[in-house]
Amino acid sequence: MTLSVPSPRRRFAQEVDRPDDQVDLARAALLVAQEEYPQLPVEPYLSRLDALAEEVKGRLSNETAPLVVLQELLDALFHRNAFRGNREAYYDPRNSFLNDVLDRKRGIPLTLGMVLLEVGWRLELPMTGVNFPGHFLVRFEGEEVRLLVDPFDGGRVRFEDEAQDLLDRVYGGMVRVQPAFLRAASRRDMLVRLLTNLKGVYLNARDHRRALAAVERILVIHPTSPSEIRDRGTLLARMGRTEEALEQLEWYLDYAPEAADAGRIRTLVEELRTTGGESEGMGGRRG
Repeated sequence: MTLSVPSPRRRFAQEVDRPDDQVDLARAALLVAQEEYPQLPVEPYLSRLDALAEEVKGRLSNETAPLVVLQELLDALFHRNAFRGNREAYYDPRNSFLNDVLDRKRGIPLTLGMVLLEVGWRLELPMTGVNFPGHFLVRFEGEEVRLLVDPFDGGRVRFEDEAQDLLDRVYGGMVRVQPAFLRAASRRDMLVRLLTNLKGVYLNARDHRRALAAVERILVIHPTSPSEIRDRGTLLARMGRTEEALEQLEWYLDYAPEAADAGRIRTLVEELRTTGGESEGMGGRRG
């Protein structure tokens, strides 16, 4: 008897269906990539993260001071191994696939941050992700000092009170730092941000099938997210799957009848009930 192998989507669902601190972030991110690369072997890439941690340990001898370990980690990733931000092709979808980031040593703030976190956790460093607007960061939470690391900028280290400078680069001085901007990101938060980035890339490319796949994996994590259910309905409409689209869009209107885009969605629903149609206007979060 041949046993069926669970699909990447099923294994992704199993991975995120556990307490957040038990979610294997790297494994889940590789399962996202496995939908794009069906033959992708997950374990060798996890072993590569192990090897990066061992490289750092090998240069530390018996040194265990967290700040020293952090500096050696940053040197290993961003100098000796030359991981860097892909400024030349920021919206290349490969920047959001962890296997490609490990192979090419190029990525966006989020995926480079995932590499930094995964290797840092293997070294028992107190590190968390930070869903900073427009630019993912990593926080080092030492007993005496809290630092922000920018994985897109060669592992540059900042104090938290320097966050406004980074925000000004992204928004041109139009937005002031708020405490919520520096809140720790859960592992599920990071996976949602990863999938939101992919959704935005594929929407811009009008690749409806891949955008829908990203939306549906966000819904694995947040099954009743109104905005994702709306986007699923809109994408299904674009793909000619009218009955499924109507089910999703009608749910959205029942749940959020006063939403800012409710009028547009009602118009789309009426079009689908008669002649069918398309809708525009979905987007994704950067970095």
